Amino acid sequence: MKELLHLHATNAVSPYPLSKPSQLSRSKPSHLSRSKPSPSFLRFSSSPASKASTSTPRKPPKTPQLPAVPHEDPQSQFPEKALYLDSLGLDLLDLVDAHPPIVSASLSDIKSTLDFLRSFGFSTADLRRLCSMCPELLTSTPANILPVFTFLLREARVEGRNLRRVILRRPRLLACDVRSRLRPTLYFLQTIGVEDVSKHTSLLSCSVEDKFVPRIEYIQRIGFSRRDALSMFRRFPQLFCYSIKENFEPKFDYFVVEMGRDLKELKEFPQYFSFSLENRIKPRHRMCVEKGVCFPLPIMLKTNDERFRIRLEVCIGSSPPLRSSPLWSVDTESVQHSDE
Repeated sequence: MKELLHLHATNAVSPYPLSKPSQLSRSKPSHLSRSKPSPSFLRFSSSPASKASTSTPRKPPKTPQLPAVPHEDPQSQFPEKALYLDSLGLDLLDLVDAHPPIVSASLSDIKSTLDFLRSFGFSTADLRRLCSMCPELLTSTPANILPVFTFLLREARVEGRNLRRVILRRPRLLACDVRSRLRPTLYFLQTIGVEDVSKHTSLLSCSVEDKFVPRIEYIQRIGFSRRDALSMFRRFPQLFCYSIKENFEPKFDYFVVEMGRDLKELKEFPQYFSFSLENRIKPRHRMCVEKGVCFPLPIMLKTNDERFRIRLEVCIGSSPPLRSSPLWSVDTESVQHSDE
């Protein structure tokens, strides 16, 4: 009786009546506890391990991280870069003026690039020439330079022993992209009939659209057919290097107006444009006019001063030398072949 009274009193003062499911489950027989679990039971397990895993979201495993590399501030490295480049005989301020991105290049990257070039046999004097003529090298990487070497050796057919000489002659080759610049230019030169491009590698860094095509069009405008124009460039590819305003126009005007020559001579001797107008063409032509002599272009321009004066004295008052004449040089005949 006392136990019943105690139970009744407990039920009366408890804020959670016995009719709550949580308390009924404690007094139910074991055969009643096998009823279908509620949905909440599926989400919350009664095991401690399960509770811990559901109450706290599981974090993904941490990815192993590489040791932190100290960040190099290119601005703070300016004095070190200046000293390093000065040891090579280079002035950093001059280089930055020519190629401003050098300011943001890290010293370690610059050293890596120059060390890579040293591995190909370039001396300190060579590096000084390369960087002076092409400062872009200091912001390049070995990964960008290696494809250029591969292209020159495999596609342009440059012999390994000549690679250093080719690069020193035209350092800008190392700053050119193979796919967008070097390979298209190579294909163009081969298309117009330049047989051995390895002898004209300095042209590979030029743009076909911006440099080659305008010069061919100019030669056509002054009176040559396209076939004759291409023949001139094929015979003397260095024509592609000359300025239209500063070279072609003044020399052609002098050739036509002052010298009164025939266009056929230019077709046979396009090297005419390679000689200095003031120091070679005009003086030689005036001397010929004074003596009443008319030499073929190769004899007038290619011979040295001493031989030219001797020939000029011998030919005073005579007609231009014929092919059978001993005055007709072997070099002249070698370049006076007709276009096939």
